[in-house]
Amino acid sequence: MSEPVAFWIDHEYDRERATDGRSRYGEHLRRNAEEFAPALDDISPVSFACTAWRIATSPELSPGYVRWHRRILSAVCVRNQWDGTLTARVELVSPRPATLAWSPDWQGDRQWRDWPQTFGQFLEPSEQDLVKTSYLRGTLLAQTPIPLDGLPEAPQEPQDDLPETARRTIVLLVRRLNEAVTPIVRQLELW
Repeated sequence: MSEPVAFWIDHEYDRERATDGRSRYGEHLRRNAEEFAPALDDISPVSFACTAWRIATSPELSPGYVRWHRRILSAVCVRNQWDGTLTARVELVSPRPATLAWSPDWQGDRQWRDWPQTFGQFLEPSEQDLVKTSYLRGTLLAQTPIPLDGLPEAPQEPQDDLPETARRTIVLLVRRLNEAVTPIVRQLELW
């Protein structure tokens, strides 16, 4: 069994599902080019990278251009308001903290359940489940800076190869996020 990774791009799926035969993500980028307007011709690649990531993980592309491990609930890239750098926020499914896992004293008469799972996927409990059962679902919030070196400059105009620049940006973001988050995912998988 191979070691899990946090993020990946399924290039084959993207190409096979594209109406132009090249890239479903590229088609989606061209349809949503106006979202890049504030980032075009920006001296910093941060705004462009955040927009490219948002579109690559958009529910409209279900499954997204960027896919992630079953333990990852969300992953966003944002501009740090303090200095304008790039920060990632990744929310992950986690086991209960050890202080709550080993002692039944805090539970009272309740039997708390962990994350419901179906076919290995972590799910939100349904409204019906919440009527009869208590859930204590642990999450972790990983926030990490993403170095800007290597990120392509934002195009100056939307007609400048927007899809190719966005793809190169996403490939680099996936690599950097994997460096930060994959060790966490691997450790959580031991749970």
